[in-house]
Amino acid sequence: MEDKATPYEAIEIPEISLGKMLEQSLVDNRHKTALTFGELTYTYEELNNNIQRVASGLSKRGVKKGDRVALMLPNCPQYPASYFAVLSLGATVVQVNPMYKPPELLHVLNDSNVSAIIMLDDLQPVFEAIQKETSVQTVIEVSLKGPSHFDALLNDEGEAPRAAIDPKEDVAVIQYTGGTTGRSKGAMLTHYNLVANTLQSSATQVSKNEEQERVLSIAPLFHVYGMTSAMNLTLYRGGNMILVPRFDVEEVVQIIERLKPTGFPGVPTMYMALLQYYKEREFDLSSLNILTSGSAPLPVEVINTFNSITGANVAEGFGLSEASPVTHRNPVDGLQKTGSIGITLPNTEAKIVDIATGEEELSTGEVGEMIIRGPQIMKGYYGLPEETAQTLRNGWLYTGDLANVDEDGYYFIVGRKKELILASGFNVYPIEVEDVIYRHPAVQEAAVIGVPDPYRGETVKAVVVKHEGAELTEEELIDFCKESLSNYKVPKLVSYVDELPKTAVGKILKRQLVETEKTK
Repeated sequence: MEDKATPYEAIEIPEISLGKMLEQSLVDNRHKTALTFGELTYTYEELNNNIQRVASGLSKRGVKKGDRVALMLPNCPQYPASYFAVLSLGATVVQVNPMYKPPELLHVLNDSNVSAIIMLDDLQPVFEAIQKETSVQTVIEVSLKGPSHFDALLNDEGEAPRAAIDPKEDVAVIQYTGGTTGRSKGAMLTHYNLVANTLQSSATQVSKNEEQERVLSIAPLFHVYGMTSAMNLTLYRGGNMILVPRFDVEEVVQIIERLKPTGFPGVPTMYMALLQYYKEREFDLSSLNILTSGSAPLPVEVINTFNSITGANVAEGFGLSEASPVTHRNPVDGLQKTGSIGITLPNTEAKIVDIATGEEELSTGEVGEMIIRGPQIMKGYYGLPEETAQTLRNGWLYTGDLANVDEDGYYFIVGRKKELILASGFNVYPIEVEDVIYRHPAVQEAAVIGVPDPYRGETVKAVVVKHEGAELTEEELIDFCKESLSNYKVPKLVSYVDELPKTAVGKILKRQLVETEKTK
């Protein structure tokens, strides 16, 4: 194994639409399996036919270039068919979380001026609660249990018009930010942005499979990580997407044992659940050879334990909605540094700048805000010019993440600017405290936040979920932390909860924990 990082070589990124990028794969792999969903399978030829039919059906229902079409679906075969059909018409996909409550759905639909929505039939009551307050004119229901409106699209025999697309200007997807730090904003991702990130990601993941890749696609496709790393990347590479609509650890283990996936773009909560299940009943993970983790930091202890028990090697990376999303990745076949997000992807630059000025570049090892530049960076926030100007400056994306870079070019995230805890004048980075807490065998999940303190300004509080049946007092956990942390970093307060609030992909909503503290 290499002793030092070898930067990824620059790659050529053609100025083409996302649909054009997929065209060759659809033809070259037409007889291979593109999608597996339960007992159902679809070849690339069948997927291509479905895309064309859905596009024709949508066109007849008035969808045209420049329109915004919301997709409110779980992972299912109708998702990629709808996604690429909308794009082929020159319309924009608006990604919608199926778990949204009516006010959240109303915000997204009105904020992006959605005119049509393709949604799961079970979610109809959520939409109907706010339908009259929206400009949505076309509603197409999808059923996973029987006939639905969507079938009429699949039965369409017409030929859809092909829109002329300017890859660098035309917005393919409006991806709403997770809302972990406030009201969600719509990141405008162009066709070029998404083509770039698909090719960048592919260049960093050399396939070890002589046969077709089989990718366990549990990360939600409505989330930017699942969209690129599970869907766009897999279909571009001619792989088989094993679509799983929700994460249930027993069901997922059965799928792994039955279908032997070769790749898994996962998120921390999934890895933690699989690890816990493995400890109770060992199962075969030998088919997996490309394991990646994103969306949220994966605790160091979890990575080490997962790798040692399974023999797999989880390559942690980093991304955000505004970057399509991937910007960093630990090399799958090179030097990996546990706890690091890795090195920058091809054609991507990053640097650490002073938090106060946002301009002065800091030295190796110094903590500051990480800023990024590359072809995958968004066009801007939809309808929010001031927020866009604040986030995109001189071609650089200001991430709001605190990080440092080592002498080998590996980046380490230490927290969010808005999550930084200032205790007695000292900076406390929550992830550093969380990594220690995760080492305790009784801890299943943990989140560290700052709470107001009249003496210290802020004090460190740990909110913890214990493993079922585990015993651990507040005092015992505090004493455990004292063994590894400076006194000002040690939690002064500990509370135990049954579960932590999370986004759809398992990112802990610390803002919600902080808000809960304020109401006490």
